Amino acid sequence: MRWGVEKRLEFIEFRLFWEGGINRADIMEQFGVSVPQASKDLSLYEEKAPGNLRYDKQQKRYLASPTFKPFFLKPEADRYLMQLGSVSNHVISADETWLSDMPDADAMPAPQRRVDVNVLRALLAAVSKGRAVEILYQSMNPTRPEPTWRWITPHAFGNDGLRWHVRAYCHIDLKFKDFLLSRCLEVRGDGEAGAAPEQDVFWNETFPVVLSPNPALSGSQQSIVAQDYAMTSGSVSVPVRKALLYYFQKRLRLDAVGSLDGPQEAPVVIANREEFAHALSEAMA
Repeated sequence: MRWGVEKRLEFIEFRLFWEGGINRADIMEQFGVSVPQASKDLSLYEEKAPGNLRYDKQQKRYLASPTFKPFFLKPEADRYLMQLGSVSNHVISADETWLSDMPDADAMPAPQRRVDVNVLRALLAAVSKGRAVEILYQSMNPTRPEPTWRWITPHAFGNDGLRWHVRAYCHIDLKFKDFLLSRCLEVRGDGEAGAAPEQDVFWNETFPVVLSPNPALSGSQQSIVAQDYAMTSGSVSVPVRKALLYYFQKRLRLDAVGSLDGPQEAPVVIANREEFAHALSEAMA
């Protein structure tokens, strides 16, 4: 089956599953195909997934049948909500998704971190070529209160959920570090790499963070937390790059479990705390 045909069949199934129905105009608008082609696609879908749709003459629309079962897709709630969230955050427009009948939705706004497009472009080029560049970086280190030019060899990018950083070998500190993109003010030069990406041990290695419900919660609350996080036998193992362990614990507030007002504010705890602390200490050194 050709890729274009397969994508249209997936689109038909997506609309049937999430919105309950579809018509030829939906296919024509999404893919720019003709009326005969849209009709052909619907017929082909019916042939490949018999019993999944029925035509409603009153609505002039193909509806998902009561016995509908996905054939081309494995519907995922996270994927749908990610698209809905991206539209709500104005990251993408509704036209760039397969959603049409969207519910009213919004997302908690976060202050935008300004990233210079030319800085990002230069860093991407350096990563692609395996080269070093010089950045004008504003550090929060009290020993460097003013922007400083420094050579780095970037090789990857990371995100902590709120901000982006470039993972790079620092030619001053002689180790791999994170540099916030919003604090990279300028980029210049081109030089030999200070280290290869495979030498960044803490980026290339992962640590299994084992999460379990906060034992201070009630039994019923612990059960729902286990369900929330898809735990089995009361825990879930999350593989995290060692270089991202610090951000992981901050994002889930795992470092403040004992100082919060109540266990409800920190529903999960790290079960392998000792091993986690050791891995984090190594990565932060």
